[in-house]
Amino acid sequence: MPLINSVSRLATTSRRKILATTLMYAASVTVRSTSAAGGDIKIAALSTGKNEVTTSVTTSDGVNIFYKDWGPKSAQPIVFHHGWPLSADDWDAQMLFFLGKGFRVIAHDRRGHGRSSQVSDGHDMDHYAADVAALAEHLDLRNAIHVGHSTGGGEATRYVARHGRDRVAKLVLIGAVPPLMLKTESNPGGLPLEVFDGLRRQLAANRSQFYLEFASGPFYGYNRPGAEPSQAAIWNWWRQGMMGSSKAHYDGIKAFSETDFTEDLKAVTVPTLVLHGSDDQIVPVTDSAPLSARLLKHGTLKIYDLLPHGVCTTHPDIVNADLLKFVTA
Repeated sequence: MPLINSVSRLATTSRRKILATTLMYAASVTVRSTSAAGGDIKIAALSTGKNEVTTSVTTSDGVNIFYKDWGPKSAQPIVFHHGWPLSADDWDAQMLFFLGKGFRVIAHDRRGHGRSSQVSDGHDMDHYAADVAALAEHLDLRNAIHVGHSTGGGEATRYVARHGRDRVAKLVLIGAVPPLMLKTESNPGGLPLEVFDGLRRQLAANRSQFYLEFASGPFYGYNRPGAEPSQAAIWNWWRQGMMGSSKAHYDGIKAFSETDFTEDLKAVTVPTLVLHGSDDQIVPVTDSAPLSARLLKHGTLKIYDLLPHGVCTTHPDIVNADLLKFVTA
């Protein structure tokens, strides 16, 4: 019994010392460390909870847009625009590939998505494009190639048409939402409003379950006979979606489905590659890619036979090869 009591007192004393030491460490403003060269470096020690080196740009309306910027600053930049409701992480397979080819690769989280500010307002294509313009100005991007997937294709199209003429060399649209997804009198081949109302209802009712089913089924074509679902891809999609704001995602459905990009496409003057899977269940090909290609001044269309909406993840080798051929031409 005395031995047990002694051990207990020792453990209690040790825990108190550890706690006291930890609190003293956290309360300090800086600690000093010695570099390999022998100099002193000041290191922040839990003072603000924020990294000293920021990877975000603040827009004119006060929104912090997170971005990744990899590779030589002197290299030609490729800017990637992600789809709904994901983040810059959805471009990992493309960013690593083009980084290895010597390009500067950049991807951002759209406002309300991923690590960017979860603001209440501004979830529309005009703000999305303006946010990209702020990023391009912040990084002083020149001769850039912009690659947009799905909703990101709409964002990239509007940015190039309205903001990026002096900064952009080429544009790529992959499974992109332009010209217009919604069925209207002038767009009879579009999807009925009820389809998008259904997405909103599912998101509001149980966003987590909705996202899981969306990634497990039509997004990657895993609901097709003979498909072999990748659980890693499904959960990565779900992870990215749940990082963002449900308000931003809810409003974003209207942004990607009801925005008409017809005039934007007509205004784009740079060479543009339009890629689309013929089995895209999210953005049906017949009312998107061929129409966009015809509206573009310098559009090139390529349809991937039987490939799904999430083709950048399911078939990165095919997509990367076509992108490389286009950007280096």
